This record gives sequence, structure tokens and C-alpha cells, in this order.
Amino acid sequence: MAMENENKVLNREKSIIKTSFVGIGGNILLVAGKVVVGVFAHSISIITDAVNNLTDAMSSVVTIIGTKLSAKRPDKKHPYGHGRVEFITSAIIAMIIFIAGFLAIYESITSLVNHEVPEYSIYSFIVISIAIAVKIFLGLFYRIAAKKFNSDVLKASGLDALLDSILSLGTLIGAIVSYTTGVHLEGYIGIIIGLLIIKTAIDVFRESASKIVGERTDKEFVEKMTEDILNVDGVYGVYDLIVHNYGVDRNIASVHVEVDDHMTAKQIQVLERNIAYLCYDKYHTIMTVGVYAKNEGTVESKAIKEQIEHILDSHPEVIQMHGFYIDEDTSTVNFDMIVSLDCKNEQEIYKTVHDEIHNLLPEYHVHIVLDRDFSLT
Repeated sequence: MAMENENKVLNREKSIIKTSFVGIGGNILLVAGKVVVGVFAHSISIITDAVNNLTDAMSSVVTIIGTKLSAKRPDKKHPYGHGRVEFITSAIIAMIIFIAGFLAIYESITSLVNHEVPEYSIYSFIVISIAIAVKIFLGLFYRIAAKKFNSDVLKASGLDALLDSILSLGTLIGAIVSYTTGVHLEGYIGIIIGLLIIKTAIDVFRESASKIVGERTDKEFVEKMTEDILNVDGVYGVYDLIVHNYGVDRNIASVHVEVDDHMTAKQIQVLERNIAYLCYDKYHTIMTVGVYAKNEGTVESKAIKEQIEHILDSHPEVIQMHGFYIDEDTSTVNFDMIVSLDCKNEQEIYKTVHDEIHNLLPEYHVHIVLDRDFSLT
């Protein structure tokens, strides 16, 4: 199965690179055509558009480099692999998009200040129209590939290409108006579209930065994995599922499962292996499994649990209690308490709950683990 996963990563890498080469070829052709037409037409918007296409070719080169780096095998310094390089690559592409938007605004303002008058011909309209069609094709081509290969880099490139088609459309509209009426609007259109491009760049950068920092795992992914683990024979509860993502299909995770407290070490070993194999085969996730002991308990211990649940229910910041266990031999109450991430004073809540339980059960030692809401919402 490990070899199958490696082949999947390799095929994904090759497909993304092939897609990027298509983008490079298309953009270089557009650059050449627009530069020629822009120079002869004395049109700053067409030349700016050509520069923008050049940055698109550069972003495709960045995509190829980033994809190659992210697919590198783990090494001693990076035992989790290099998959997050792909998120960094998306952020770099966002910066390239931002620069393109800034240049569009700068050149548009310059043309307005200098009162530059473009000279269009039928060839200008043909080249711009072809550019729009090519950009729409590249944008959709990128987006389809991004969805197929779950690639944020291609998603960013596709968005960039579609924005370029809008920029070219604005250029075409300005050219038509200028050619038919003598009113020159391309500078104003360039400013508006440039602002739109900058906003998009900021959105792409924010999304990439969020993934680099570390986001909550997709809810559907967590729910499916939790359900599958819960269906493993011998598991009575699944808690504390924490997934760390290091690139597409590269996860390292941990989970606590509740098992019968009469299970032997051998039985727990078999159970742990079954869960680990399940998560690796189906979810490409290396899983570490911890164990909570489950027992029916005495009438007294059940009453104690109900009393503690009543205390926790009085604190809306507390989302869940799990791993509850009473050690009668040492008179110890153990459980984990999850407090909402919206809570700003979790240490105070912890102390308050601990004191309330201690006052209720002075003859017991109370051990509470303050847990985080990693995957509940």
C-alpha cells in the first residue's frame, strides 16, 4: 500500500507539471502577440496585458518548482515530507497576482496622466479576442485539473487566468469604445480591473497562509474517519481525533478509543493495529492510538459521574467530557474536559470545575485533562 501511495503522489506531480507547461506555452504565445500589437497600436493597456501574461508564465514556472519540491521524499531534517511547500507556492503565486494588479493600476494611471491616445486596428481586436478565449480556456483547464488533483496551486493559477480574461475583456471594451467614439476609457477600466486583481491576490494569499499556519481538518473527513474507527470491533467510543496535514494525502494523526477495561495487552495491540491499518489504507494517515478504559462501574460510580456531568452542564463553555474513569483503589476520578475555543478564560473554567468537583467529592483525588476542540465543530 505504501508503494501505491508513492505512485499516486508521483502521478499527481507529473500531471500538475504537464498542466503548468500548457499554461506556459499559452501565455508565451499571448505575450508575443500582444507586444507586437501593443507597440504598433501605441496601446499601454495591451502592453500591460502582455506583461501580465508574462507574470502568468512565471507563476506556472513557480508551480512546477513548487510541485517538484513538495513531492520530495522525507529526509532527516523533514521527516514529515515537503508537502506544505505547495501551500507556500500558492502564496508566492498570490504575490505574483498582486504585482500584476499593481502594474495594471500603475500603467493605467500613467496613461491617464500623460494623455496617451491608443491607435487600434482590426488586428488589435482580433488579438485581444483570441487572448480572451485562450485565457478562459486556460482558466477552466487549470480549475478542472485543480479539482481532479486537489491542488491549491493550480486553483490559484486558474483564478489568475480567469481574472486575466476579465482584464483582456476590459481592454477589448475600452478599445471598441475608443475606436468607435473616440472616448478613451481604457485607463479607467485598467484601474478598476487592477483593484479586482489585487483583492483576489489578497484572498488567495490569506487562504494559503491559513493552511500554512494550520487549519481545522475538514469536517466531513473527520466524521467519516471517526465513523470507521467506531465500527472497528472492540471500540466503544472515539475521542480526541487530531489530524496534522503535511500536504495532499499526507496526514499524521492521533486518536483515543474507549475499550473494555478487561482487555489484555495482546487484544489492545490487535485493536490498535486494525485502526492503524484502516486509517493508512483508506485515509493515507499515519495514526497513533491511545486507549481509554471503559467499565460499567458500581452504582456509586454511576451516581458520581451524573453529579459531575451536572456540574459541567452548568458551564456552557464546556463542550464535552470523555475518558471518564474512577479508580476505586486510589480513590481517583479521571476524565478529559473539552472547552470551546471561543472561551477566553479556559484556565479559570478549569479551576472552577476542579474546585466544584473537589468540594462535592472531598474524599476523591480529581484529575482533569484540559482538552481542545480540535475536531468537534
